[in-house]
Order: sequence, then C-alpha cells, then structure tokens
Amino acid sequence: MSDATEKTGHHPKLSTTTLVIAALGVVFGDIGTSPIYTLKECFSPHSPHHVLPTHDNLLGVISLVLWALIVLVCIKYLVFVLRADNKGEGGVLSLMALASHGMDEVLKRRAVIVLLGLFGAALLFGDGIITPAISVLSAVEGLKDGGLLGSAPTDAGAAALWDEKMELLIMGITMVILIALFAVQFLGTAKMGRFFGPITGLWFVSLAALGVSHLISGPEILAAFNPLHGWHFLTTGGHKSFVILGSVFLAVTGGEALYADMGHFGAGPIRRAWFSLVLPALALNYLGQGALLMKNPEAAHSPFFQMAPHWATLPMVLLATAATVIASQALITGTYSLTLSAVQLGYLPRLSIRHTSEHARGQIYIPLVNWLLMLACLALVLAFRNSTNLAAAYGVAVTMTMLITTVLFYFAARHLWKWPLLKTVALCFIFGVIEIAFLSANLVKFFDGGWFPLVVGVLIFTLMTTWATGRRLVRASMEKSALSQETLCESLKRRPPVMVPGTAIFMSSTSGRTPIALLHSLKHYRAIHERVIFMTLITEDEPWVTPGRRVQVEALSDGFWRVTGRYGFMQKPDVPRLLRQCANHGLEVEAEKATFFLGREIIVPSHKPGMARWREHLFAFASKLAQQPATYFQIPVGRVIELGQQVEI
Repeated sequence: MSDATEKTGHHPKLSTTTLVIAALGVVFGDIGTSPIYTLKECFSPHSPHHVLPTHDNLLGVISLVLWALIVLVCIKYLVFVLRADNKGEGGVLSLMALASHGMDEVLKRRAVIVLLGLFGAALLFGDGIITPAISVLSAVEGLKDGGLLGSAPTDAGAAALWDEKMELLIMGITMVILIALFAVQFLGTAKMGRFFGPITGLWFVSLAALGVSHLISGPEILAAFNPLHGWHFLTTGGHKSFVILGSVFLAVTGGEALYADMGHFGAGPIRRAWFSLVLPALALNYLGQGALLMKNPEAAHSPFFQMAPHWATLPMVLLATAATVIASQALITGTYSLTLSAVQLGYLPRLSIRHTSEHARGQIYIPLVNWLLMLACLALVLAFRNSTNLAAAYGVAVTMTMLITTVLFYFAARHLWKWPLLKTVALCFIFGVIEIAFLSANLVKFFDGGWFPLVVGVLIFTLMTTWATGRRLVRASMEKSALSQETLCESLKRRPPVMVPGTAIFMSSTSGRTPIALLHSLKHYRAIHERVIFMTLITEDEPWVTPGRRVQVEALSDGFWRVTGRYGFMQKPDVPRLLRQCANHGLEVEAEKATFFLGREIIVPSHKPGMARWREHLFAFASKLAQQPATYFQIPVGRVIELGQQVEI
C-alpha cells in the first residue's frame, strides 16, 4: 500500500465511470449470471422441484423473481444495508462490528451478535465454494442445451450413453476453466476488475437484448410486475408453489456480494451500476424468458440458451462462460476480504496475505484460501456432476447469511444510529419474513445437497470460535506469570543487569505486561540492551485506522519505551513503517539495526478447564499453520530472535 493511500485511507482518485466499470467486473458477476439457471430450475422437467410452464405459473414465478430483486436487493441492500458503512468497508463482519459498537456493557447481547456475525461469515465461505462450481458448470452446459454438441440418439440405450459422455465432457471443460481462474488470482482484484468489467457490461447488454427480442412478441408477460400474480401463485398452488421459492431465490444469490465488496469500489458506484444497467438487464431477461415459455413451453429444459437464435448460440455460450468466471471472481474476492477481517480480529490464524496493489486498499490475495477454494470447487463438480444437482446445494447458506444480516442491521440501526423502534422493527420484520420463507423453502433441499454449505459453515465457525477461545486461554495462562512493565523497570533500576549496546524490541500481545521473551532473555543471558522497546499491536473494531491514530509512544524509564500501534481489521501491520512514524513522537529507531525478540508459544493440550480436549488439539494444529510472526509483521530478515515456551491450555 502506498504512503498516499495510507495517509488518506480512501480510494485513489478514480472517476465514477471507472469505478462503475470495475464494479461490474467484480461485484455483479454472481447475481448477473443467475438468469442462466433460475427459471430452468423453476420449470425444467429435469429439476426435482418444478412447476409446469402454464400461463398462470409463468406470471406467478416471474412476479416472485422480479419482486425478490426489488425488495431484497434494491430496497434492503442498495437503499438500507449499504448505509452500514464501517469507514468504507462492508460485509457481515463489518456489520457485526457496527452492531456491537458501544455494547460492551451488555456482554450477553454482544456475545450473541459476535456469534451471529461469525456464523454468517462462515456460511459465506460455503457460498464461495458453490458459486464458482454452479456458475461455470451451468454456462458450459449451454454447449449441450444449445445443441452445439449434436443431438442425442433416438435409441434409449445409446441416448443414455451419449448423455453420460456429454456430462463427462462438460465436467472436464468446467474443471479446466476453474483451475485457470484460480491460477490467475495472484494478479489481484484491480487488474481482474479492469479486464472483466467491459465483458460483464457486454453480458448485461446481451441479457437485455435477448429479453427485448422476445418481449416484442409476447408483451403480456409484463403483467408479472403486478405482485398479486406472485401472491396468487403462492396461495393457490399448495406445497409445490411454496417449494419453488427455493428455486426463485437463485435470482438473488449474489446480493450479499454487493455489500461485502463495498470496500473495493464504494456504495455510490455500486448503486449506479445496479440501477442504470444491472437491474434493467436482469428484469428484461427474466421477462423475455417468460415470454418465450408462454409461446414455447418445450423450451423449459433450458430457456436461457433457447432465447438466442441458432447462429448466436455459440457466442452466447462463450460470453456466458466468461460471465460465470467473473461471477466466481465476486465470491473469491469477497472470501479474501472476509479472511483478512477474521485474521485481524483474531478469529483465524495469521495467514500469508499479499497486497496486490500499491494504490488501492483492500486489494489482496491469500494463497492458502485460494487453493483450498479451488480444490473444494473441483470436488463439488465431481460429486454433483451437473448444475441441477448443484442447485439443490445452493441457497440454504445464502438465505441464512441474508437473515443474519437483517438481524445485525437491526442492532446497528437501533443502538448505533438510534432509529425509532417502530421504524426499525417494521423494516426488519418485512425483510425477515421474506427471508424466512425463502430459507424454509430451501431447507426442503437439505438432503439433496443443501447440507453441504451448512457443514462447511459449521466447520469454519467451529475453527473461528476455537481459535478465538484458544488465544484467550493462552493470554490468560501467560499473564499469570507476567509482570507489569513498570514493575520490571523499577526492579532493573535496583539491580541493573549487564548493558548491551543497541536496541531490543519485544513484541507483546498485551499492552502494559512484560513479554515472556524478555523474562526468558534476562534469565538466560543476565543482560539487557541499552534501549528496550515494548511493542503491542492492537486491532480495532473498525476497518481502517488513520495514520494520525496509528502510533502511541510512552517513555517508561531511562532506556525503556512503550509503543502501541493501532490497525483496522482490513489493514495488515507493518512494523518498519510503524517505527518510522515513532520519530514524530521523539523515538528514532531503524528497524534494520534493531533486534526483535518474539515469543513463540508451543500449545500443549491438557485436562485443564477451558475447552474440550478435541478443540484444544484443533487449536494446536491451527497454531502450526499460522504464518511466522516475523513474516506477518514484515520484520526485516535476520533481525529476529524467537524464544519458545510451552503453554498448557
């Protein structure tokens, strides 16, 4: 990150048009590719939960799709949730920090908010695995659905063999595309956005053009804008009409990405892109598919690709594939941001995190997360084989995350913004009822694959809570034998040790406490450097801390200093830069000439009360995966001495 960016803490000066185009390439890919499979899952005879494409059913389902987009995306996210701007950053963890702000005195309520936020974040990891798999798979299936791979033989046995070969071919192409996508992530979000933005713009223009071409011959589908058609479909269609909500919800998956990626582009460009291009294109395409099905119900097996004239089928498949790759990018980017927040807030081990832009904040790449996501996506393609099977796994995690966002938004609106109770309850009740209805319908698909993202979410939630609890137990164990820094200074005045030339910097996780590394050093060497700095780095419950608040310097005694560095949960600590800032406070230190002492805890599971034994072993394993502190804090190579200590928890 450049010094200019560090000073401002905001986006570099880019034009709104540039940000809108870049946002198209990152934020809207997921929701923008939903037309490929949403109505297919609602009406295709191959879908386990479908309805017949009759006149009334078409008006009802498309009305539900349009109003889901209007209420959940336009009103909830674009109008209200994007106001929950945590110093420019969005996402469920940022909203969790806002919702719990100022609630330390209500510890139980704050704990519930934190747990909800963590579970919502964990569910988004599950969503991040499914989105690339279903998006790319559904686009590549256009080769078969559009007739580009030929027709199945008339003989039943030969047709089954042909279907099997086509499925394997489509799976193979999908896996190659996914491997290529994850392999280029190191280039960074900014470069990906600039490259993908114009392609996504062309995609939305194509969606609109296809929709208009069919609307001209079937304008009666425009009646779907009347919400009464959706209500009539739900209230008269029985159980099947309710279950179809699980497929209708596919139209709004990706809505959470609009909020999660707010920090990359800002709320203004995201709103402009949505209302000027994305929403009109989506609405026109869904209406166009409805008009096509009214005239030709046999196209229900793949209404999206059946919209294109034969000559345009291959270009549309290629464009759809490119668009679904971009859809995957939206979730991959969001997953990186989510991981960085969780690491900085102390809910995941320190991972190798690379900043991919010198000018734009939040542009990061996390290798371990990238490759784990890729392996999980490939495993999903192999396990579920086609987009219809994957659609059964899609939706449960997203609806839960949306519902959690509504709950957290309620607390933020009430306790942070002081909204009136009636206004807050009324608004969140409307969103909550709709999301509970969608969640209930999606839970019907639980045993068909809906269990997968929930299992992923529970596993990651368990890891995050275990890591946070384990770190708290380690700190408590070490503080029992720790002295205050003031007490140490007084003790050394009375009985001075041997003085060694130079500066020693002791990293301490708790401000005011003497690091164990220093006590071990005194015990073994019976000497101390002529200048000692106790350094503590604190992560605040906000995404960005300005340079003016970054560093606090205190002189404790002759030769002893205390330095406290403050960072937001979207900022990566940089110790050399922090030391340079100390010069403004009367403490001049050259990181390249100082010696850094780091304590390294070796976790030993025990029968002590605190955590279950299996969680202690999980915590010990996660500790081994954590990046070396010297690397994470960007301490100069060759200037570090690590002192290990076994810690029982």
